[in-house]
Amino acid sequence: MRTKFLLGNWKMNKGPKEAEEFASLSAPLVDLAAAHHLEVGVAPTFVSLASVASHKPTQLILSAQNCNEHDHGAYTGEISISMLKEIGVTHCIIGHSERREYNGETSEACNLKIKALLANSLTPVYCCGESLETFEKGETLSFVSEQIKKGFASLTPEEAVKVVVAYEPIWAIGTGKSASSEIAEATIKGIRDVLKELYGSRAEEIRILYGGSVKPNNIAEYMKCPDIDGALVGGASLTIESYRELVEGMI
Repeated sequence: MRTKFLLGNWKMNKGPKEAEEFASLSAPLVDLAAAHHLEVGVAPTFVSLASVASHKPTQLILSAQNCNEHDHGAYTGEISISMLKEIGVTHCIIGHSERREYNGETSEACNLKIKALLANSLTPVYCCGESLETFEKGETLSFVSEQIKKGFASLTPEEAVKVVVAYEPIWAIGTGKSASSEIAEATIKGIRDVLKELYGSRAEEIRILYGGSVKPNNIAEYMKCPDIDGALVGGASLTIESYRELVEGMI
């Protein structure tokens, strides 16, 4: 049985003070999640990670939004995995569509980061997803399959099961539109089938989240789907009240 996972991606929101306040108030929702065998976490900005780390309850997972695959060196503006690990980060989002679009991040580059995270015992949350144009052409699965194959390139089965996949159709991120539960489940089942081609029955151990305008009023519908193992949530994860509603929707 795969444990359900809710991860709030705060993107470029919440400075240290706001982040600290959220972390300090999060214990009741974390306890609620734990009582129902759910994993919950947040991905603050780099400057707010330490604030959350020092004020969060133990069971609230702390994720970064990105990392560099090099351990140190002349990489101005970058953050190494060892630095993240030192302040208590255990997960890292890789290949979010906004980074792919605005920063030119490729699936091959994501593969290097995934390998580096695994080598440092951190959990990669690897994002994949298609544009509206690709979706309307009916090419979603072939496009996303390519992202999966490149992102997982040369990973062993033992490494692959430590990766969390997040399927986020680009046309549903921050637009108010969301893929229906039927579309999300069909695509995620297709992703799992690709993983089965690569890793056989071990693919059943890999958690696949859905993201894309997930809100308290629709999360329960996604959680009914057998292949959807949780959610990567943006705006709806920014307040304690909304985050608690998300947890309640997953129960």
